[in-house]
Amino acid sequence: MAQEPFSVQVATPQWHARARAWIEDALAVHDLTISGPVEQPRIRPWSTQLTIPTDRGRVWFKATCPSMAFEPALQREMARLVPGSVQDPLAVEAEQGWMLTLDDGPTLGDERTPTLEDWRRALDEAARVQRALAGHRDELLATGLPDAGPETVVARFDRLLEIHEQSPADQGGRVPPDRITELRARRPELVDACARLVESPVPSTWQHGDLHPWNLHGHDDRISFFDLGDGMWAHAVEVLSVPYGVVTGEGSVPWSEVVTAWTEAWEVEPDEFEELWRASGFTHAVNRAVTWHRALLTATAAEIGEWGAAVDHHLTSMLDA
Repeated sequence: MAQEPFSVQVATPQWHARARAWIEDALAVHDLTISGPVEQPRIRPWSTQLTIPTDRGRVWFKATCPSMAFEPALQREMARLVPGSVQDPLAVEAEQGWMLTLDDGPTLGDERTPTLEDWRRALDEAARVQRALAGHRDELLATGLPDAGPETVVARFDRLLEIHEQSPADQGGRVPPDRITELRARRPELVDACARLVESPVPSTWQHGDLHPWNLHGHDDRISFFDLGDGMWAHAVEVLSVPYGVVTGEGSVPWSEVVTAWTEAWEVEPDEFEELWRASGFTHAVNRAVTWHRALLTATAAEIGEWGAAVDHHLTSMLDA
């Protein structure tokens, strides 16, 4: 029997009743009481949120689709391993992919257009957290965090192309046959890129997956991360791909001055970094495409029509690497 689409399930009264009961029990542990209407500001194929007013401020409830249900357990584990890097959840229901957190105020992106110093602090902190977590692979993978290390990329690339090759011609978001041919022609370069990253002195570690200003909180001189559902265990350099796109797209600060915050924290020389960065153009394209594929596994046909092209988009970026 086909699984009910996530977005359909989380809109039903039955789901809301179950979520409400869990929320009330979890809040009671912290002596918090709901003080007003619970709202559902948005539903996506991969997650939904409820906002809960309480007698001590607003609380957020997040529910994730099955393929991203690792996020709450990952956030709890990161809060334990690197205190301050993420907010420690009030409560987690790991099997359901449910989590309660306190309202942490506006994001960095909500507050302002990030300055050069903002970006440098964010990438320096990302590198610090990555270095702290590099020795905790087993603990992070035990939460369900996907293993997207360079050793795994070629096999997942092959499998993703097979899935799209075997999909019906009219399926939304299908990677076109001519694109699959182009991508397969670049496979030897992907193999070489993976080997280069495996041999690198910079290791695989936690990779946020979607590091932009609206997934950052800045309190005084401290940066913390949230929205961890796009995360993976991958080569550390891949964390720079999304910031690179944002910074170069906005054009308000020079990328060359932003990225040195990360390279200095990792103690990577410029020539070494250029090799890693070039190789990550191949691996990140695959890893990001796989993330989108997983996010839409329980989507409706309409949602696949709206977001499914992201798989092709990210795979195609490999052709420019």
